[in-house]
Amino acid sequence: GFFYEPNDAQGESMTQRKHLYLGKAGHLAMMAEFLLRGWNVAIPEVDIGDDIFVVQDENGTLRRVQVKTSTASASKRGYSTRYQIPKRQVLELTIPIVHFVFMARCKEEWFRPILLRQDILKDYVEKEKVGVIFKNQVSLYFSYRNDSVMCGHLDLSRYVSDFTDFPIIPH
Repeated sequence: GFFYEPNDAQGESMTQRKHLYLGKAGHLAMMAEFLLRGWNVAIPEVDIGDDIFVVQDENGTLRRVQVKTSTASASKRGYSTRYQIPKRQVLELTIPIVHFVFMARCKEEWFRPILLRQDILKDYVEKEKVGVIFKNQVSLYFSYRNDSVMCGHLDLSRYVSDFTDFPIIPH
């Protein structure tokens, strides 16, 4: 209706609510990391695909960041996570390019983030056939084993804590 109704009255489950809290925690954890690296951060008032704007104040360099957060599940040899991204966010390149950050939480600890530019992810999905495209979503399954992170047949280990596009700015 036109009046505010509590979320429970709208049928929101505890699982959905937990996912919202987890997602926001992932955003805030990455915002803290960018701040510690000397970058300024902002949350857009309207989320149409960017979770965080990351700005280098001195020269105005702007980076668009989309944070995807998941809970890691134990598997036979390590841990696994699943991320879902709207297909258009992966396949329709933007200017400036979006930086995807994949966050995983397990046993009250954050795994080191995986930072992957949109153009690189697009190539992996289209050319390397990484992930599963179903309807309007791209599903990515990551496996964490020892010091490696795999997405299907592709080793993403080089992107773990890869802050190349976010160098430390003395402040």
